[in-house]
Amino acid sequence: MARTLDDVHQEIRKAVAERAAALWDVALRLHAEPEYAFAEHRAAALLSGELERAGFAVERGVAGMPTAFAARSGEGRPAVALLLEYDALPGLGHACGHNLIAAAGLGAALALRDVPEASAGAVLAVGTPAEEGGGGKALEVEAGVFDGVDAALMFHPGVHSWARAPLTAQVQYRVGFHGRAAHPTGNPTEGVDALAALVELFNVLAALGRRLPEASHVQGIVTHGGTATNIVPEYAEGLFGLRAATTGALEDLTEQLRTCAQGVARATGTTAEVERATVRYEHFHDSAVLSERFARHLSRSGIALTPPAPGVYLGSSDIGNVSTRLPAIHPFVAIMDPDGSDHTPEFAEAAASPRAREVLVAATEALACTAADVLLSPELRAEAWEGHRPAVARR
Repeated sequence: MARTLDDVHQEIRKAVAERAAALWDVALRLHAEPEYAFAEHRAAALLSGELERAGFAVERGVAGMPTAFAARSGEGRPAVALLLEYDALPGLGHACGHNLIAAAGLGAALALRDVPEASAGAVLAVGTPAEEGGGGKALEVEAGVFDGVDAALMFHPGVHSWARAPLTAQVQYRVGFHGRAAHPTGNPTEGVDALAALVELFNVLAALGRRLPEASHVQGIVTHGGTATNIVPEYAEGLFGLRAATTGALEDLTEQLRTCAQGVARATGTTAEVERATVRYEHFHDSAVLSERFARHLSRSGIALTPPAPGVYLGSSDIGNVSTRLPAIHPFVAIMDPDGSDHTPEFAEAAASPRAREVLVAATEALACTAADVLLSPELRAEAWEGHRPAVARR
């Protein structure tokens, strides 16, 4: 007798339940030994080792990153990718809950392999370093890691339970001003103060900020302001973080930064250099049909997901770069109450709490069941791709 999708889902949930204790152990081990961007050696070894022992073919060092990996079970299309984040925050540890993301992606991939009927193609578990700063997924996208993949799935712990992630585009730029050194009292008229130019850029950007669209902003710091108080600074530099609701709006904001810097340079007699300092994170394009499917599976565990609150944005992630290439989901599932916040010591503590364990198991089940749906339903894949193309066109 042919097995139905409901039968497959039931077998997946059973497989996850059997691995629940082991997955929680992985989450706690990652939590106890936080590692930071591009230095997640223990985490990558632990996760890729678990996948290799389960029969996945593991490629380490993908996209030129020593702590990235891609583990594959099966071949060809259809193909689905589970995304594993595992970097932590300096000084705060796993205050964004990436230990849970990694364990859930691992568990979903293992459950799919445990249930042969769940898969008709390829399952990838992709280790993605440096989400907090460095953009491992963006580098993997450019290296072709997600070529030939039909969907990319992950969840993120948070303080809200939202089916869709309102994630902005972001990038950082370095702006340097070159002037001419002089003694401030000996020969002040011969000096061209680069620091004064940088300060003026901050003033101009503050005025600009009052008329930027919703979700767009620029935040800067001084990274070099001179060498001594008795020397007119010949060089000054600032680092500026730019965010916007969409990648197109971020491009507009970048041009405004360039215009402001060049205008200040002309006004102050300096020269300005504007250069990108980081990988650009694209804004996130949600696959509505796949997010709805994940939410439906998650509801079986008693966790209801709602749309995000209007006008609320929750930062940026390199999952946005993945979502420009293929259908992707990034739902939030609360491990703290809404009056809390991630990137705090309290959230790091919550990422190893009993509530986090419950969320881990529920999210793992929902990810694995959603992945099985993608692999087994040509209609769902077609609907996901059809929704993806117009969404990406609206940059």
